[in-house]
Amino acid sequence: MLTRRALAATTALICAAALAGCAREQAPAVDYVLLNGQKASSRDWNGKVMLVNFWATSCATCVKEMPQIVATHDKFKARGLDTVAVAMSYDPPAFVARYAETRKLPFGVAIDNTGSVAQAFGSVQMTPTTFLINKRGEIVKRFVGEPDFAALHGLIEQLLAEG
Repeated sequence: MLTRRALAATTALICAAALAGCAREQAPAVDYVLLNGQKASSRDWNGKVMLVNFWATSCATCVKEMPQIVATHDKFKARGLDTVAVAMSYDPPAFVARYAETRKLPFGVAIDNTGSVAQAFGSVQMTPTTFLINKRGEIVKRFVGEPDFAALHGLIEQLLAEG
């Protein structure tokens, strides 16, 4: 006989494996400004699979994983993946701009000056924290720390295949 804890864990595994039919949290409605001055909103994400990466130039793991975030974006962007890198409020904007420019980041980079975007996503404080959002605007996965990129790519493949 399964205990409640074992049953809950089994249900969570089944939901994660199936990626369908499980209740998911809606991504928050947020407005932000990209480094190029363009205003953007999570409303622009409708119909796209989104990778939202909270990071900082002072975070060694963030800097280490960024080439893999870029490679993931490049691999899937033609099929409907979009990416936004949200720099934390404590990150000096000049550092963020220099990093994005010298690394030629191929996706939108936002500076969360007030911390409101991080707050809306559940008080993100640890970096990196990455959210994978499906075409319906639901948070499918939250990665705290560097993701397992092979697993992330598998999830993205499944989400892009969804109608």
